[in-house]
Amino acid sequence: MLSICHKAIALAAAAMLSLPVMADEVQVAVAANFTAPMQDIAAQFAKDTGHVAKLSFGATGKFYAQISHGAPFEVFLAADSKTPAKLDAENATVPGARFTYAKGTLVLWSKDDKTVDAKGEVLKTSKAPHLAIANPKTAPYGTAAIQTMTKLGVMDSWQSRLVQGENIAQTYQFVATGNAPLGFVALSQVFKDGKVTSGSAWIVPQDMHDPILQDAVLLKKGESNAAAKALLEYLKGSKAHAIIESYGYGL
Repeated sequence: MLSICHKAIALAAAAMLSLPVMADEVQVAVAANFTAPMQDIAAQFAKDTGHVAKLSFGATGKFYAQISHGAPFEVFLAADSKTPAKLDAENATVPGARFTYAKGTLVLWSKDDKTVDAKGEVLKTSKAPHLAIANPKTAPYGTAAIQTMTKLGVMDSWQSRLVQGENIAQTYQFVATGNAPLGFVALSQVFKDGKVTSGSAWIVPQDMHDPILQDAVLLKKGESNAAAKALLEYLKGSKAHAIIESYGYGL
């Protein structure tokens, strides 16, 4: 009887070990500039771990407001380092979990092949009716665009012709649809595997604006979520890094 009992226990244990690990979901707020790479990373993350990353895209400033008012996000991938640091100071994050996942690059872009020259001289000569930028109050890429134009001494000539997108995704749409002949967007929106995929572009030198260091944080709501912690670790790994770099980001 004892041996039969032991055998039954062993079989039950073996059956439990053979069961798949339960996958979890994680709610992720993602800066709009990181849309394409994060979609690729989330797909690979699901394939490798079984966990599902539920992604929401938007402006960093708006996500900050939503998180401060209790939005159910567990991981936040911001477009800057200041906003996550602010959330750290407000005890909205898990201490010690913040890190820079990507270094962003600003680009002046037009869907037309001949509008933008390789040195950005078009900013000094163009009579275009509109130039699109992201809202500098909520989107770090918008701040970088203002800093670039100020440093070039062209801010005054463009001031009345600026059109602002709510975030960098809407800014890209203004240019892609031709509503603005050119605009400052994230390189990742027009770049893949070492080249600009369409139109004409000037990749803005990094010394023209403050560094766009994009930080990730584990929010308090994700503190006990295995998928949230796994995603942040995955972002530090070689597979995620390869995807990030393929879209023109630095690490």
